[in-house]
Amino acid sequence: MSETILSIRGLQKSYATGVEALKSVDLDIEKGEIFALLGPNGAGKTTLINIVCGIVTATAGQVLVDGNDWQTHYREARTRIGLVPQELHTDAFESVWNTVNFSRGLFGRPRDTAKVEDLLKRLSLWDKRKSEMRFLSGGMKRRVMIAKALSHEPDILFLDEPTAGVDVELRRDMWDIVRKLRANGTTVILTTHYIEEAEEMADRVGVISRGELIAVDKKKALMARLGRKTLTITLSEPLAAIPEGMDEWDLHLEDDGHQLCYAFDSNAERTGIASVMKRLGDLGIGYKDLSTRQSSLEDIFVELVHAPESRP
Repeated sequence: MSETILSIRGLQKSYATGVEALKSVDLDIEKGEIFALLGPNGAGKTTLINIVCGIVTATAGQVLVDGNDWQTHYREARTRIGLVPQELHTDAFESVWNTVNFSRGLFGRPRDTAKVEDLLKRLSLWDKRKSEMRFLSGGMKRRVMIAKALSHEPDILFLDEPTAGVDVELRRDMWDIVRKLRANGTTVILTTHYIEEAEEMADRVGVISRGELIAVDKKKALMARLGRKTLTITLSEPLAAIPEGMDEWDLHLEDDGHQLCYAFDSNAERTGIASVMKRLGDLGIGYKDLSTRQSSLEDIFVELVHAPESRP
């Protein structure tokens, strides 16, 4: 049975300008899972994270960290939460070692040089431990931010766009570390613009748009429930338009009329494929090839975010 480690209830954030950054968000995060929060710029992802991490004050709502209110048990909540923010904020003249070591002490953890050393080695920072932050590349600074967030061994780790603008090697190292953290029981909540990363890494996915959480489910369940398949029919001769009498199906032309595409629900009792193919035969339209493609998490995300009619 799953155990809830982070419970968010009715979380709202409004600004004096009248902007509602969050509109009564409810969300439960399970212990030891990787949860991906997806949404376009300005959707409320960073606001939500910053409220939970104590950086921004909520207008209304409650956050429970392992059953304890994060305001009345402030010190314990902060000790149990780590954050890798989007922005790189460090002391330019401090060394890598001191930056990470200080962060560990800031959260009340006892001095432990072995753990700091292990962390720096895992993030390929050991050779840079004596370097001042101002001399590091952007990718190396990102590694230091990750090390800072992990220095006090948090139970819950927030990663706000952790791989934005970093090299492929760091991205690979980052996800190796995330997998190891999850294996050790750490709960990871991440936001990312690389939806393929969420598709590969996450156990569950939430989609936020205009301050509202519009979908939350296990990744596979979400893709099965909202995902569609597309049948691509490569035609013998190109078409200038969808043939008359085929309006009842969700059809469109691609590749300058050489491909006729049919989107359908693969879970439906009747997909309509047989009817589409029969109609083409009746119209004397020949084809050379057939292929199907399952919609990706990115397809589902785009459809959800750009379908305002479906939201209240």
